[in-house]
Amino acid sequence: MAANGAPAGLTQGSGTKGGIGESTLRPDGVLKVTGEFAYASDMWHEDMLWGQILRSTVAHAEIVSVDTGEALATPGVYAVMTYDDLPTDVRHYGLEIRDTPVLAHGKVRHHGEPVAIVAADHPETARRAAAKIKVEYRELPLVTDEASATAPGAVLVHEHRTDHHSGHVPHPNIVHRQPIVRGDAAAAAARADVIVTGDYHFGMQDQAFLGPESGLAVPGEDGGVDLYIATQWLHSDLRQIAPVLGLPEDKVRMTLSGVGGAFGGREDLSMQIHACLLALRTGKPVKMVYNRFESFFGHVHRHPARLHYEHGATRDGRLTHVRCRIVLDGGAYASASPAVVGNAASLSVGPYVVDDVDIEALALYSNNPPCGAMRGFGAVQACFAYEAQMDKVAAGLGLDPVEFRRINAMEQGTLMPTGQPVDSPAPVAELLRRVKAMPMPPERQWESSEGADVRQLPGGLSNTTHGEGVVRGVGYAVGIKNVGFSEGFDDYSTARVRLEAVGGRPVVTVHTAMAEVGQGGVTVHAQIARTELGVTQVTIRPADTRVGSAGSTSASRQTYVTGGAIKHACELVRERVLELGRRRFGSYHPAWATAGLLLEGGKVVTDGGEVLADLVDVLEDEAVEVEEEWRHRPTEPFDPRTGQGDGHVQYSFAAHRAVVEVDTELGLVKVIELACAQDVGKALNPLSVVGQIQGGTVQGLGIAVMEEIVVDPVTAKVQNPSFTDYLLPTILDTPALPVDVLELADDHAPYGLRGVGEAPTLSSTPAVLAAIRDATGLALDRTPVRPEHLTGTAGSDRHPQDPPGGARNVTPSAPPGAPAKSRSARGT
Repeated sequence: MAANGAPAGLTQGSGTKGGIGESTLRPDGVLKVTGEFAYASDMWHEDMLWGQILRSTVAHAEIVSVDTGEALATPGVYAVMTYDDLPTDVRHYGLEIRDTPVLAHGKVRHHGEPVAIVAADHPETARRAAAKIKVEYRELPLVTDEASATAPGAVLVHEHRTDHHSGHVPHPNIVHRQPIVRGDAAAAAARADVIVTGDYHFGMQDQAFLGPESGLAVPGEDGGVDLYIATQWLHSDLRQIAPVLGLPEDKVRMTLSGVGGAFGGREDLSMQIHACLLALRTGKPVKMVYNRFESFFGHVHRHPARLHYEHGATRDGRLTHVRCRIVLDGGAYASASPAVVGNAASLSVGPYVVDDVDIEALALYSNNPPCGAMRGFGAVQACFAYEAQMDKVAAGLGLDPVEFRRINAMEQGTLMPTGQPVDSPAPVAELLRRVKAMPMPPERQWESSEGADVRQLPGGLSNTTHGEGVVRGVGYAVGIKNVGFSEGFDDYSTARVRLEAVGGRPVVTVHTAMAEVGQGGVTVHAQIARTELGVTQVTIRPADTRVGSAGSTSASRQTYVTGGAIKHACELVRERVLELGRRRFGSYHPAWATAGLLLEGGKVVTDGGEVLADLVDVLEDEAVEVEEEWRHRPTEPFDPRTGQGDGHVQYSFAAHRAVVEVDTELGLVKVIELACAQDVGKALNPLSVVGQIQGGTVQGLGIAVMEEIVVDPVTAKVQNPSFTDYLLPTILDTPALPVDVLELADDHAPYGLRGVGEAPTLSSTPAVLAAIRDATGLALDRTPVRPEHLTGTAGSDRHPQDPPGGARNVTPSAPPGAPAKSRSARGT
């Protein structure tokens, strides 16, 4: 700085690297791929104890007695707790409906429900002590499907409901029901030249995150507790945990630990309350980590669904009407079922123009495993059914399936079935055009001069075929997904941004409570700060509850909402920095009085690029800090009778083309390619965007051909709670995944962006099913498709209560915590 106080040695600004629009590298990327990243399960505390849960071995039963004496007498055991040991009268929790007991009382409602918890000095001691707890059950009749849930005199899963949905449902075993009625579907059906109906079954999918549920609770000297946890929503956890502990929220201090994936499965509580209870009871830190087997019982899953659809169309290919009924199985507790019902209903017609609709969606209470949030959140099940219907109608009219979709594709201004106009770009026809125009993979690519490369064939290295009986099929699908929380929910996020000079350099610190679960939010947040404040060095503080809520890392909302909060906070910081510069240097250059000043490359510059000052000189020893909340546009609840209302803030769209090869003799499927075209509004980090699209695509592939939690219809017990028997796509199952990214800005969103992560999970599944149908000529009305469905052998050993077309998995049931002992053959 010159002696007279004016900035000295100024040069032209050169911009700031690492801002939005660049594919900057993830700060946690190298650590994760080298195995050095610390996940929640890696946490350690001196003198800590280990927590263990005893879970029910039956799905529905009265608890006659619980005897903990032998467990308490076990050397090394510090505490055993049951429902009667809970410290307050608040003994239930839940995302919306507080219907889930901290520990079972009176009865259990599903297989694997927590009954007691143990703390011991070694994990094996804790497990053995839990096994010594004697629970006597008197089994009760099961509710396993809609028929048993709503029959006259049906057993009630929850006998005394008082939640706000209970007055709007036709039966207490229905969690929530949402009709949507617009126009006159009956009159429109009379005008249809073709009417097609279909019944569909969507299987129960697991989030299958690689990092199991884990947390560490440390009692504080002030009587509070510090909880380090892998979760999706810190403040929602806090709201549910503190009342059970009898503590004010400021004495339950939560910090996000390393999260090994989530996909919705960490939105509900798992062991959070249990770990805190044991830590406060013993006065020692308590760590809890689920093994893989227990993880299948420790979180919710994707709702299985039964869907009935009727579509009508005129000879020129115009849809006349849609009628549908969607029944989701929510399992024993409500979790996110009400919101999933709202999504399934409002998005049930797909991205098409349909003026006359009659829709009903509902979720059941049952004694099956609890189901809740998972990537796609109700829209996945609906997309599978309505896209199968679109192919059927196109065939009935003799039209190309892509052309039929293009004829009916919505665009900006189209009214949703809820009456809400789509007020941003809706390039459905363009996405279909783009995905169809992508080059096709070569035919018979397994052939070479040296013979067949079996790795490229159905069955792979099992060497089941050299091309005999292999048929290619091609299928298309497109889907629509809402972004952000809906139906009037106050969807906001909080960001604290600080700009200061450290060691002669300007440094930005960003602090939010956003859960980084692998989506790359910490990368994008730093990019936003660099863009808005023109500073290269950005520090992202660990997420905790010492800053305001960031909402859940779900609904494709974090870049939109928390990104919006960071952008807003940065703008306020920039205004204050410029005002500081005007006070200090305004007399030295007339440009300080203009409105078009920017922060760029660590300097204050004019919109023409002239440098006025270094940020370090402007700041001197002063730090500028802002904490702000930011909200997207308000939404409103759907009318409980008609379903009308502006329930969503934004929509996202993706289209897929699947190319498969099917060994029709053995029923084996090889997905050769899953091409995707998706509108992302604005790609803040293009590499991350492509990664999200490819990841969502593979998750949709999984439910299409292999993934399903199998529940015994007689006992309501999970039959395949392990990665041995619950089959997941591996790299060998993953096809080529070309992606075409379209960027049509949504003027209502920060930078014009559109939520990315969920839309590709919708349309990839029906595209694969359409391709398999194209190859085989079979109807295929359920997911996942198994070999027996393609060879005509499904049902030869079916259990009487198995769904039509589904083969019974005969893996023996075992108590939660026991190892799996059988292996299923991989179907692709």
